[in-house]
Amino acid sequence: MRCCYRETYYKCGDYLEANIYPVYKQGTGRRKKSKPTPEGKQKLNELASQNKIIRLANANFTSNDLKVELTYSQDHYPVDDEAAARELRNFLRRVKRFRDRNGMSELKYIAVTEKGKKLGRYHHHLIMNDMPLKDLVQLWGNGIVGTDILQFDENGVASLASYMMKQAREVSGKKKYTRSQNLIDPQPVSRDAASKRKILELAADVECRAEYEKLHEGYFLAAASVVFNDTNGGVYIHARYYRKEAEFCSRKKKRMNRQSYLPGQSTSKGSTPNLN
Repeated sequence: MRCCYRETYYKCGDYLEANIYPVYKQGTGRRKKSKPTPEGKQKLNELASQNKIIRLANANFTSNDLKVELTYSQDHYPVDDEAAARELRNFLRRVKRFRDRNGMSELKYIAVTEKGKKLGRYHHHLIMNDMPLKDLVQLWGNGIVGTDILQFDENGVASLASYMMKQAREVSGKKKYTRSQNLIDPQPVSRDAASKRKILELAADVECRAEYEKLHEGYFLAAASVVFNDTNGGVYIHARYYRKEAEFCSRKKKRMNRQSYLPGQSTSKGSTPNLN
């Protein structure tokens, strides 16, 4: 069977996710397709969901927005999965109405429900647009509300989104996460990739940033990983990039500039530090 390589990538705000994979063209002979095991299929589905939520988070939220954790006090503890899901839905409706009444921007969110393994206690993790903590506490009313600003790095908020999906569980047979319908859903763009020889070179050295960055001008490589398929002999590359002008890069430069000036050091050109 003849093999060529394709790339599918998604632009997600300051970030880009790319997948390079083989495409096989059937020859005269037929080859029986191999099907993944149930366990393998489940892992693939979980990975697809995880990458989906990462793309949504990176495309729709900024460092002005929040990560939120909602917990229950003993008096308000839900009796089952459906009750926990209902409490979350009602909370989101209250937040939406509050924002509408107060002239705030439309609510955007991604939410998952976790049920603790030891004690089986429910709580909810959310990524949502900014609003005052005191209002969230009042609108929740079922227990403690924990908040923090979103912190972006070379992978955006991939770590947070992955953690949320890892902690999530299917509640009453529904999807592991819920989301507002107003989120930007990054669309895939597909194109022919480099030659098989070039793909093998990329796969052999995922630290070769310069070669990866040639594929997407204006972006730095954040990380790349490779999977070799023993069944079909194919190479699968997953890579994350960030724009050279990404917001978190600007913040890092500002911090570095502030740290470069020591107390007592002149900032004029050609001057030397004051060591007295």
